[in-house]
Amino acid sequence: MSDETKKTPVTRQPRRARKKNAAVETRRKTEFYFRGKTMEELLALSHEEQLAIMNSGTRRFFTRQLNYEHEKLWKDINAANEGDSLRTHQRDFPVMPVFVGKTVHVHNGKSFIQVGITSEMIGHKLGEFALTRSQVKHTGPGVGATRSSKFMPLK
Repeated sequence: MSDETKKTPVTRQPRRARKKNAAVETRRKTEFYFRGKTMEELLALSHEEQLAIMNSGTRRFFTRQLNYEHEKLWKDINAANEGDSLRTHQRDFPVMPVFVGKTVHVHNGKSFIQVGITSEMIGHKLGEFALTRSQVKHTGPGVGATRSSKFMPLK
């Protein structure tokens, strides 16, 4: 037999190992880009330059006169450290790059929901991450129903 016709045994990984390696590849984080800029580049920009690459709703929000509560939240977030958490009712406030890494407790109408700001949230509103409606959880059969549907067999 010539060397060309010999077949070398192919060592394959077991299926479990292949699936594990594939899962690790999908979990591996890629560097975050917002409109073609990395997080470091975004933080190096001035506020006006950041607004230039934001969407029109965010630009309008900041170019128009901010009310007292919005200005207070903006100052508090800029002054806050990484571990500090703020409480706010301002659900319409857009997430800016300076918010990343900070914790904000956003009011959902009943309680404050803790929201950790990540880079993927830039450009969205704070209220999008504190849901106001909870899932409906139904109780046992017959609650609020007719008399005939209240019958529950023992087995």
